[in-house]
Amino acid sequence: MTMRQTLVMISLVMLVSCWLSLTDCARADGIDDFRPAVDFLQLPDRWTLGPCSAVAVSRKGEIYVFHRGPHPILCFDQDGKFLRSWGDDLIQIAHGLRIDREDNIWVTDVGGHRVYRFDPSGKLLLALGTGKPGTANDQFDKPTDIAFGPNDEVYIADGYGNNRVMRFNVQGQLQTSWGMPGNQNGQFHLPHSIVVDRAGRVLVGDRENNRIQVFNRDGAWLATSSGFAPYGLALDPDGRLFVADGRANQVLALDATGKVRQRIGTSGNRVGQFLLPHMLAFDGDGNLFVAEVDGQRVQKFVRSPRDVQAKPQR
Repeated sequence: MTMRQTLVMISLVMLVSCWLSLTDCARADGIDDFRPAVDFLQLPDRWTLGPCSAVAVSRKGEIYVFHRGPHPILCFDQDGKFLRSWGDDLIQIAHGLRIDREDNIWVTDVGGHRVYRFDPSGKLLLALGTGKPGTANDQFDKPTDIAFGPNDEVYIADGYGNNRVMRFNVQGQLQTSWGMPGNQNGQFHLPHSIVVDRAGRVLVGDRENNRIQVFNRDGAWLATSSGFAPYGLALDPDGRLFVADGRANQVLALDATGKVRQRIGTSGNRVGQFLLPHMLAFDGDGNLFVAEVDGQRVQKFVRSPRDVQAKPQR
């Protein structure tokens, strides 16, 4: 083999490795500082948070918190000022919350076996599921999370009971599904979290198998990364993958090969520590938000890239 052929072969191997990786190659190995912001959420008088299961940030910068208590869906402005709430008449047990490109809010209700879509004011736009657990195409069994594809596909991790992923169009019509109980490729033991990366690959946090599985849009298995409990998954604005490891009580930043590059936090109830971090999200500036079930709070961590001057905390 000539030197030129060798170089071409090495380039092809690198490209294939990047394609199969869990995150985009750009800035995959970058490390940022994340400084906790103290008590940034401003709840109305006498309101308290229950176990916080999810958090997400809209394009407008509004912060949505999903928790297990009165007023289950809470909305705050970017400075943490309370704006509105809803969901008492619908939600039984809060779980996942995500925001689509139109700033609609999607939630999973593991108690009611339903998935709901609301507009930013709280108006109900779509309800999926029958309210009864089951395996039919119009049923869920404790659905856990939602993700959105590049062509407005909606992926739902149908989570605790059915161990499958379902893909719908934006009108709520089922397109395909895959998965069954087990620990082999394409099988799940509680698909608890789900995201779609910039390449359109579907990343599923297979929680009780302690791994993330990667699929194409039709459910063909591509890759696996293991060694942590992926309760929550989120992509930062640079496309890097972060994991809420609820057993280790840490947030993990993964590199392009799926290895842990950075660990944020330790176990505890002080600022910057975690008690069962469940799901997480980023705003447009790369600031990190983490919802804690046992800690019954949402923490904000202000991103400070190490290669630029730190931004002031807000």
